[in-house]
Amino acid sequence: MAKELFLKVDCVSLPVKDLEAALTFYRDRLGHELVWRTDEAAGLRMADGKTELVLRLEDRPPETDIYVESVEEAVKRFVTAGGSVVFGPFDIRIGECAVVADPWGNQLVLLDSTRGLLKTDEKGYVIG
Repeated sequence: MAKELFLKVDCVSLPVKDLEAALTFYRDRLGHELVWRTDEAAGLRMADGKTELVLRLEDRPPETDIYVESVEEAVKRFVTAGGSVVFGPFDIRIGECAVVADPWGNQLVLLDSTRGLLKTDEKGYVIG
């Protein structure tokens, strides 16, 4: 049996029209701790301590991002297994990302953290 390709759900990413209002709802009212933020997005910790809820001003559909060891290797394995590449791989702040589709057309976002995790200041804003 092959080793599992997907290591964990990295985040559930949701589009919002007002980041401050979304933080008030998800952080202040629902209790999710702020992990990081920029002017366009914020990451909140979910109860398992490993998954984030990402609120973003980008107007694209909600997505679930799946963490893999290496996006490049994961894409090769995914395509060899019968899937396809929709977009990427491309660079992101923490590593690489790719959008893939399984044989039934379900899109998955794969990402890795080969560049390291985000560094933040005392207020949670991403620095560097």
